[in-house]
Amino acid sequence: MRFTSILFLLLIAFTSQAQVTPKENQEMGNILTEQDSILNDTIQLPEIIISKGERMSAEEMKQFQILQNRVYKVYPYARLAADRLTALNNGMARLKNNREKKKYFKIVEDYLNNEFEDRLKKLSRKQGQILVKLVHRQTGKTTYELIKNLKSGFKAFVSNTTANLFDISLKTEYKPYEVNEDYLIETILVRGFESGRLLNQTPANPVNYNNLMEHWETKAKDLNKK
Repeated sequence: MRFTSILFLLLIAFTSQAQVTPKENQEMGNILTEQDSILNDTIQLPEIIISKGERMSAEEMKQFQILQNRVYKVYPYARLAADRLTALNNGMARLKNNREKKKYFKIVEDYLNNEFEDRLKKLSRKQGQILVKLVHRQTGKTTYELIKNLKSGFKAFVSNTTANLFDISLKTEYKPYEVNEDYLIETILVRGFESGRLLNQTPANPVNYNNLMEHWETKAKDLNKK
């Protein structure tokens, strides 16, 4: 799948000027071998409002757990992207010329080929969509903007056009106050951090979860009044 190549290029770009840490994949808060059937991509999540003191129906819980499995699988990659972007910005001053960059790029490319390429290839379409959202959550920039800044505008355009063939827009933003799925993703992340199943990494634009929940509860009440 061409989208896998886009994600792989992005990870390479993040890491190309940062120090290699061979055990990084063991520090991301989740084992990156969790299974997620591509058949699940045909299921459309209904709008779910998680309220205090109320339980989800059996069907809502089923859909929520499907989304949870996907989030648990791709969040570590979003953390990695944010870590690499920070390292990239911090390491810029240490790089002297293009020759050094090219040589280091090759070292990192070989490392990522061994560590991450096979895992990225196993991501389903829906997992890719969620990953794009989480990259925006963690870095504050869309995947399109990151590729544009690190490569070129034309490269970003081509990457986005290719991703659109798989119903994945690299320009997608994370909007938990507007998009129900993003609200559910934030809920899953908060619960994952609290339970220790995920390692928390402060996002570029932190979300007050209590305010977020109240926002969706108010929205649900307003809809019920109509």
